[in-house]
Amino acid sequence: MNPAAGNILPIGVFDSGVGGLSVLRALQAELPLERFVYVADNGHAPYGERDDAHVLKRSHAIADYLIASHGIKALVVACNTATAAAIHTLRAAYPELPIIGIEPALKPAAALSKTGVIGVMATRGTLNSEKFRKLLESLHGSATFVLQACDGLADAIERSDAERTLALCMEYTHTMGHFGNAEGEMDCLVLGCTHYAFAALELTTLVGVQVSLMEGGLPVARQTRRLLEKIQPGALATDPATQTAHAPMFYSTGSVGLLESAVHRWLGLECPTLPLQLA
Repeated sequence: MNPAAGNILPIGVFDSGVGGLSVLRALQAELPLERFVYVADNGHAPYGERDDAHVLKRSHAIADYLIASHGIKALVVACNTATAAAIHTLRAAYPELPIIGIEPALKPAAALSKTGVIGVMATRGTLNSEKFRKLLESLHGSATFVLQACDGLADAIERSDAERTLALCMEYTHTMGHFGNAEGEMDCLVLGCTHYAFAALELTTLVGVQVSLMEGGLPVARQTRRLLEKIQPGALATDPATQTAHAPMFYSTGSVGLLESAVHRWLGLECPTLPLQLA
């Protein structure tokens, strides 16, 4: 890749739906002069309740599209389930392309927690993955992790179903146990699905403001910067004198209106979404 031309190439971002917008928000804050192309695969969602074969097929189809149609200079897999299922095969298939995945923020939570008890809300697909098992094993002895599979929550957030979102948040946090700063209580709650960041208000109301909610968007944004600086010197758009901020491009394999509404609600942007058909 020509570094001189790299500044005009976009960074591809994809998720099963609107949850990855929380990662895109962090990417825009960290890399405000970059161009982004976002694909919401909401026509084939939710990933967290599908098998690995389905997630692998969709992840590679989207990566192929972003590379062939947009010439992306990096790919951000803004989905915990897709990262767990497909990140290794994506990197093997595209060895020259910086590919950044996301994982539940267990390590930062373990470093921050005072009680040593940490709640983890994630999709069943993420919690059952080999990648998550290895992450959990690497932290053995550092904290106690209370794991909760949150069936249906990502879908409720995806559909902006406020009543169902609140009901599921209530159900799952109640099932997990006690939150707080006392001994044996969970003082950190890891949001192991990018969708869950958009239920932060409901979750904070339920578990208390003293409990830290741990998202994965900021570490992903910082890693994207580090990788591009290391692998492709000069590829980052960093000069305000010669660069201007670009509105992201949005594509949806499902409901265009749903994604446009989410972009407006959570990013404050009025951007058209284009329909996308992928085999």
